[in-house]
Amino acid sequence: MSWLEDALTNRVITEQLPEATLETIYMSGLSSLLTVLLGLPLGLALVATGPGGLRPSRVVNAALAVVVNVGRSFPFIILMIAILPLTRLLTGTTYGWESAVVPLTLGAVPFFARLVETAVRDVSAGKVEAAQMVGASRLAIVGGVLVREALPAIVGGITVTVITLIGYSAMAGALGAGGLGALAINHGYNRFQTDVMVVTVVVIIVLVQLVQMLGDRVARLVDHR
Repeated sequence: MSWLEDALTNRVITEQLPEATLETIYMSGLSSLLTVLLGLPLGLALVATGPGGLRPSRVVNAALAVVVNVGRSFPFIILMIAILPLTRLLTGTTYGWESAVVPLTLGAVPFFARLVETAVRDVSAGKVEAAQMVGASRLAIVGGVLVREALPAIVGGITVTVITLIGYSAMAGALGAGGLGALAINHGYNRFQTDVMVVTVVVIIVLVQLVQMLGDRVARLVDHR
């Protein structure tokens, strides 16, 4: 009980934890939105240009696959350091949660694109053929058949991606991105404040659980099967 009282009266926790939590939510939320906007069409393009796709193209598919595979092969910390010039160009700074959005997005887009590709490939070929028989356009088939049928799995992929980005954001804190990761490192680790470290971990766990619960609920709501 004494430990809990000390934690609740720690000024780092009472004054800096709320702001750090908001920074983590901001950087994870914005990068998640950008990841979906960029990764969804990339994943659909991988399916459409692949064997048996709506518009097969070996060259285009191979080029997209190389981009995705190269993007996925970079450890996040290395990626964040390697693109510092690009981050500074786009955000005007390399510090703060805003700067972390660039590497977070670039690191997550290839990951999410593969999740979308896997989800869409599981859609029954018979449903696509039925849509083609009634004269549906490629765009209508992508949106009305492929995405609609794969939506529960895509929502699951978004959930996994958001949770991954929360973890990445904590790593970004080691390089000046702020958020809960920076708080845990600067005070919990460097200054040996165990209570700060424990509380920070608890907050991250709570955020992950909330995202997972919301994602599961949305996935059930959009499941048309």
